[in-house]
Amino acid sequence: MGNFLRVEYIIIFLVCLVVTIAIVRSKKKDFKLEANKLIMLLGGKDNVIDYEFNKSRFIVNLKDVSKASKEGIQKMGAQGIVEIDNQLKIILGPSAKQIKKYINELK
Repeated sequence: MGNFLRVEYIIIFLVCLVVTIAIVRSKKKDFKLEANKLIMLLGGKDNVIDYEFNKSRFIVNLKDVSKASKEGIQKMGAQGIVEIDNQLKIILGPSAKQIKKYINELK
């Protein structure tokens, strides 16, 4: 009887562990997907002239700033957007470093 209870507890523990891992993985952002979405919201790859990252900011020069969806970028989680001529300064926050990696791979 004692071994049977022990096996039940081990099974319950393993099920809880699997559920916890699944929840944590589902909440992780897919930064590759985020980078692709950001490029599309900027009017596509061909609309981007050049870009740079400065800590939590993403500074991008665009051919046509009217093609960029500032509202969409804001909905994506940007903490702020400043437009100066054909340049957007987007405050991405702590995710900027990971998004930078994937944007560099896209170009």
